[in-house]
Amino acid sequence: MAERQGGTKDQKVAKFDNFLRQFRDKHTKQWKMFTAPQFMEVWKHYDSDGNGYIEGHELDSFLRSFIASINSTDTGPEVISDAAMKDLKVVFMDAFDENDDNRIDIAELAQILPMEENFLLLFRRDSPVASSVEFMKIWREFDKDCSGYIEADELKNFVRYLLKDTQQMVTEDKLVEYTDTMLNLFDNNKDGKLQLSEMAKLLPVKENFLCRPIFKGSNTVTMRDIDRVFKLYDRDENGAIENEELHGFLKDLLALVHEDYDSGDLDTFKEAILKCCDLNCDGRIDKEELTLFLMKYAVLSGDAEGVSA
Repeated sequence: MAERQGGTKDQKVAKFDNFLRQFRDKHTKQWKMFTAPQFMEVWKHYDSDGNGYIEGHELDSFLRSFIASINSTDTGPEVISDAAMKDLKVVFMDAFDENDDNRIDIAELAQILPMEENFLLLFRRDSPVASSVEFMKIWREFDKDCSGYIEADELKNFVRYLLKDTQQMVTEDKLVEYTDTMLNLFDNNKDGKLQLSEMAKLLPVKENFLCRPIFKGSNTVTMRDIDRVFKLYDRDENGAIENEELHGFLKDLLALVHEDYDSGDLDTFKEAILKCCDLNCDGRIDKEELTLFLMKYAVLSGDAEGVSA
């Protein structure tokens, strides 16, 4: 947009009393279709602390701008009263806050704003990864150089993979645009590549089973619970959690205690867990070893009594 070029950040913002109004048609007041760079621009504006979520005052600012942007100009705070804003926020979050964490993440914002269909496909909302075991298989497939990171060229191949079944042709220029946008959106530490935790936000799993209350000390862990966990990670049913299965299990554990982690952290964690739980030193975790680990984990996480039949 020519009117956005040049000037300081403060001057750019000052041009638009309501930041979102520039993305509406001046005559119909309907949203224009957002391109990937425009989406990134909106995200960066409202995620002012750069923590990967629009929350708190950021969320209030976004909602007020979102609702008031249909007006041609702002006439003051009375455009939307605080009482009306509170009610609208409840309705809005009920519709778009899919994981009920009272904040908006990148994928949720992509559902709120009208996006190019191909760009929406990158968020896989209709087909999330079934488990962290599948996630780790995808990670290994695209981390071609085994560096422990998804670099820009590898991310481009991943974006191409996500768009392989699209009905519309994706040009090379558009592929580069999407790749640059995803890297800008998810590369929180700005090192030009995606580490494990950053890729996990781009490619979320359907559910981290270990987040369930039964593993956080609120209840006694039963053998049925342990059977379900073991079955979830022992995908090839060979009686042991190993290789990508083990890495998927460890990734889910890491995600419970750290928001920011990389492959080095995973390797360090793997060494510590196997040293503690791998009783026969075969580099795998069988059901008996998993039972002992989950007993310790449940007790350490709260006031759980251990494992019951």
